[in-house]
Amino acid sequence: MQFTRRNLLKTTAAASAALAAPHLWLPSEAHAATLKKGEPIKVGLLFSLTGALAVPEEDSTLVLQYAFDEINAAGGVNGVPVQPVIVDAKSDFNVYSEKTKELILREKVIAIFGCYTSASRKAILPTVMQRDHLLYYPTCYEGAECSQNEICTGPLANQHSKDLIPYMVENFGKRVFFVGSNYVWPKESNKNAKVWLKNAGGELLGEEYIPLGSSEFGPVLNKIREAKPDFIFSTVVGASDIAFHKQFKQDGFKADKMPIASLTTGEIETRAMGAEFGAGHFLSAPYFQSLESPTNQKFVESFLKSKYGKNGVTHYNMESTYNSAYVFKAGLEKTAAAMGVENVTPRAIRDNSGGIRIEDAVSPEGLIWIDENNFNCWVKPKIGQCQSDGTFKIVKAAAEHVAPDPYSIYPDAGVCTKDGLKGPDGKIRKNVI
Repeated sequence: MQFTRRNLLKTTAAASAALAAPHLWLPSEAHAATLKKGEPIKVGLLFSLTGALAVPEEDSTLVLQYAFDEINAAGGVNGVPVQPVIVDAKSDFNVYSEKTKELILREKVIAIFGCYTSASRKAILPTVMQRDHLLYYPTCYEGAECSQNEICTGPLANQHSKDLIPYMVENFGKRVFFVGSNYVWPKESNKNAKVWLKNAGGELLGEEYIPLGSSEFGPVLNKIREAKPDFIFSTVVGASDIAFHKQFKQDGFKADKMPIASLTTGEIETRAMGAEFGAGHFLSAPYFQSLESPTNQKFVESFLKSKYGKNGVTHYNMESTYNSAYVFKAGLEKTAAAMGVENVTPRAIRDNSGGIRIEDAVSPEGLIWIDENNFNCWVKPKIGQCQSDGTFKIVKAAAEHVAPDPYSIYPDAGVCTKDGLKGPDGKIRKNVI
């Protein structure tokens, strides 16, 4: 499925319907991959190396190779090396789905690390769940999901836009215009943002969505010019994000007068567009390359000097992907110790990963841990402003870790537990996406 407006609208509609009326996916075709003595531990790396999503996703593949090289150099997992199987999803939803089946059935990987957009994640989760397999999803997303075959290391909406929206209102004004790519994550993220905006006393002047991969923002910028917001809230992703920032400046808009507050525009996007187009704008994320800590300094220097650091920067999506490799290592070791190596399965790794901590000495952003109920990450949210050299100055940072809350604006849906979504009636529904 190529990135056309018609296909993306279909994907968004289907995903929205799933959120409105959660669906139960049964693992009727369970395929439990197991580890074999004397063989490496195979994992799938399912990201786009070409197409509209390559800018952020190529770095996910590169940093996972770097992380597994680190792990293998330190003795692997219980003395066994990890072998990544690399796939190019080509920014195509059909390819994500097809390659998921190949990785599980043909390559017999024990886990899959993959996807940057919620649309691609939702394209592969039915297969992952039907095969009772395991997906590590390493980037920010909208929540409203409770899967028993998934571990997420990126922030949820309550861990980024919940802080970003009131910060922008307080510092720049109450009038805001939303711009996003046309698929499920921007639309669901904006539902969350509207709640935070209302709570902050803000006013939404307009809401526009453009096809994923589109580079034409003239009509949207004309509407923004007419509305005269105090700031723009952006959920535009990939190549479109770069085009949006460039056209914003080229059309005469000024970051100091009308900044863009984004959930996606980090160091890698800024490097791709040129620092002059990113300067003055804002990003909310748990990690920035400029974060001052011995662990991050070592990570940045070592990664950029390695054969995988060709793109010249580190960034939030890369860092949460890096951490996912260590979450996997810890989860596999914990499972093997509890059950014996011969009994390790993808689902067993997931079920044993609740509470796993990646300490300050390993995690570049500092301590994180996996929630024991919903298997998302506890993180410390931060807000950064892009500087003239493309780095980000951290202007606000949470003092304490924030718990992941996938149903923060849907309290009536229930609570995500280890075994499924527990509704107000006490009933539990498994694998709700």
